[in-house]
Amino acid sequence: MRGKTARNDFLYSRDDGFTLLEILVALAIMSIALVVVFELFSANMKGIAASGDYLHAAMIAESKMREILDDDKLTEKSWTDVTKDGHQVDAVVTKVDDKRTDNLQVRLLKIDVTVHWTNGSRERTITLETMKLLKKQV
Repeated sequence: MRGKTARNDFLYSRDDGFTLLEILVALAIMSIALVVVFELFSANMKGIAASGDYLHAAMIAESKMREILDDDKLTEKSWTDVTKDGHQVDAVVTKVDDKRTDNLQVRLLKIDVTVHWTNGSRERTITLETMKLLKKQV
């Protein structure tokens, strides 16, 4: 029995500890893991900011599109507006030449609304398109 006790004391002696190499490897692994976590967090924050920018631009485009669609006397035209927060809004209303509607008492207009904004050094855009059917004016 005495031999086994001495052997166990040797395996669990208090003089044993981590070597400097083991500590350095553990610190290196932990540092790499922390860098990866911080990079993922940073990428997520950038994605959230870009998503917010696109959402804001889509709301501007939808608002302008609703203004255009509410106009009952809509004609072919194009114009550019700039919002208070620096977004450029381009709207284009064009007639759709469709032989199927030539004999009808309606005309078909295509409406394009494009919003431009700058994010850092990159220019971003979002475009909404729709059509509107109006009575032909005699």
